[in-house]
Amino acid sequence: MNTISDMIQASFLKNNWEESGFSALTPVQERVLPLILDGKDVVCESPTGTGKTLAYLLPIIQGIDPARKQAQAVIIAPSRELVMQIQQEIQKWAKGSDVTSAAFIGGANIKKQLEKLKKKPHIVVGTTGRLLELMKLKKLKMHEVKTIVVDEFDLMVGHEHKREVEDIIKSTLKERQVLFFSATLSDRTEEVAEELLQDHEIVKMDANLDNPKVDHIYVYTELRDKIEALRSLAYFKDIKALVFFNQLDKLSEAEEKLKYKGVELEVLAGESKKTERKQSLDRFRAGKVPLLLTTDVAARGLDITDVTHVIHFDFPTDTKQYIHRSGRTGRMGAEGTVISLVSKREQSFLEKLSRELDLPFQEKTIHGGGLKEPRK
Repeated sequence: MNTISDMIQASFLKNNWEESGFSALTPVQERVLPLILDGKDVVCESPTGTGKTLAYLLPIIQGIDPARKQAQAVIIAPSRELVMQIQQEIQKWAKGSDVTSAAFIGGANIKKQLEKLKKKPHIVVGTTGRLLELMKLKKLKMHEVKTIVVDEFDLMVGHEHKREVEDIIKSTLKERQVLFFSATLSDRTEEVAEELLQDHEIVKMDANLDNPKVDHIYVYTELRDKIEALRSLAYFKDIKALVFFNQLDKLSEAEEKLKYKGVELEVLAGESKKTERKQSLDRFRAGKVPLLLTTDVAARGLDITDVTHVIHFDFPTDTKQYIHRSGRTGRMGAEGTVISLVSKREQSFLEKLSRELDLPFQEKTIHGGGLKEPRK
C-alpha cells in the first residue's frame, strides 16, 4: 500500500499532512496520485466524500515552480461555493511554501479580480464564464499552464458549459495535462473525455455503502404526511441534516409549511442569490439550524462536515443519485444515518434500489424524538 511519503516529496506538504491528522491515503488518492505524478490525463469517478479534491491538489501543488511568476495550473468548477472551497484547500495545503493561488467567480467585482491577477498567482481556480472573460481581456495568460482540472466534470459538460470548457482547455499548449473529476460519470461524459483528452486513464471507484458506521433506514409515510414527518425529525437531538428534494416546487412548499410551524431551517436552491446561499450555508455549517433543504444540483460539490443525517424527502430517481446524496454523511470515519421517507407508491423503488445496491434497508418509525422499530 502506498503512503503519502512514497508519492509526495515536498516537505511542506508532508508537514501539512501530519498537521491535518490524516493517517492513510484514501483509495481514490492511492489510485490517482501516481497517474497524475506520471503526467497522465485522468478521468476519475469517485463518490462524494472520498478525498477527490486532495487527490489532484497534492500533485498540482508539488509540481508548481514558485520562481515562475505565472499561472501554471487552472482548476474549473461549476459553482462559486465549490471554487471558494477549493481555494481554501489550496491555501491550507500550500502553507509553508511560496505557492500562491487566487479564485475568480462570476458576479464578483472584475476590477478587484484583475488586481488579484496582477500578483501572478501560480494556481487559478474559477467558474468558466469568469475565466473566459479574463482570457478575452488578455489578463489571464494560458501559455504556461501545465495542468487543467475540471471538477464536477459531469455537470461541466452539459450543453451550457461544454463549449466553455473546450475553449479553456484548447487555449493551453498541447503538452498540457487534463484531469476530469466527478462523483458520477455517464456515457456522455466519457464521449467528451474521448474528444478532449489524449491517452487518458479512467479510474472508477465504487461507492462504499457498506460503511458499518452508516445506517440506511426508511420510514413509511403517506405523501401528504411527509412534511409532518420532516418536522418531527427536525427536533431530534443534535441533528444536522441535509434534506433532498427532486423538485423546487416541493421544496418551496415544505419550506413554507415548516417555517409556519416554527421549524428552524435554511434552503439552498439553484436560483438563490449569492449572499443568500452563503448565509444559508454558514448558518447550517455552524449548527444554528437543524435542516438544510436542497436539490441535487444546488448541493453539488459542497463539502459540509459533520452532517449527521441525509434525508431523502423525495425518493432518488436512480442508484447513482442515492449514492451521491447518501455519501454526504458518515464521512472520514464518522457515524451517519440515511433516512428515506417512503410512500406506498415509492415502496417498489425502494425494493429495486435495495436489490441493485445489495443494501438491506431497516424499517423504522418516528416516535418520541427518535427512531423506533415498527410495531408488527
